[in-house]
Amino acid sequence: MSVPPILQNLRVPAVGAPLFIISHPALVIAQCKAGMVGSFPALNARPASQLDEWLAEITETLDKHNQENPDNPAAPFAVNQIVHPSNVRWEEDLKLCEKYKVPIIITSLGARTELNDAVHGWGGITLHDIINNRFARKALEKGADGLIAVAAGAGGHAGKLSPFALIQEIRQFFDGPLLLSGAIASGDAILAAQAMGADLAYIGSPFIATHEARAMPEYKQEIVDSGADDIIASSLFTGIHGNYLRGSIVKAGLDPDTLPESDPSKMDFGGAKAWKDIWGSGQGIGVIDDVVGAGELVDRFAREYAEAKARICG
Repeated sequence: MSVPPILQNLRVPAVGAPLFIISHPALVIAQCKAGMVGSFPALNARPASQLDEWLAEITETLDKHNQENPDNPAAPFAVNQIVHPSNVRWEEDLKLCEKYKVPIIITSLGARTELNDAVHGWGGITLHDIINNRFARKALEKGADGLIAVAAGAGGHAGKLSPFALIQEIRQFFDGPLLLSGAIASGDAILAAQAMGADLAYIGSPFIATHEARAMPEYKQEIVDSGADDIIASSLFTGIHGNYLRGSIVKAGLDPDTLPESDPSKMDFGGAKAWKDIWGSGQGIGVIDDVVGAGELVDRFAREYAEAKARICG
């Protein structure tokens, strides 16, 4: 399998998923300094002019860290670009990414040849998230360097396929960078993803319960208090299949056990809004039992990963 140099030699073979609203410079910097790729959605920077400030802060802080710690450099960072036609910002946001030579661009909700060409022009790589083989092939045809397989159990807008099925089928036609997303919340699970055929894990929900995450305290505590049985799959809130915390649905005055299918003409949840009040989460949160620093969480992943590798590989 071919993994580009930028994704090699990470302390933890993982990428922090870009969390809508929640990911911002403090979280990204903490993840990168601890040894895994940190990322954020460009759309989290509001107004759009704030993206320039965020990229400057992340770039300058990580550069300073690397100068002061030549033997322990930070991992690279990534920016998520939503390239669906409804996002009128993506082209201007991409120009700012070019200004700062962002090393990794993660694309979602569509694949665009012109974006991939632009990123390759400044020396970066692109990773595209997919939920099935059809989307995987389309992304590769349009020039994506790698794929993020979003399997069942992932937080937010999740796929429906088993990670076993999704990874093994992708590996039949693609031997490049492949990441796996879906209920990964421990170093053991990171190693399991690699054993399955992925190169790196893609981890989001555990980082909601970190000090650096830009999430309400109630959301963080809900992650700590919940487990796999508390994750509800529904298309009601955004029109797309997603995984959400039961507690947040109840607080919005809805019965999580009798949610109807999505109906855009009736999407009124008593003032509650998807992502802001209806909280996304993956199924792996049962092992998250406290709100900690992001660096501490990465430390735990690194320790568990080494222990699992030693236990299995000797």
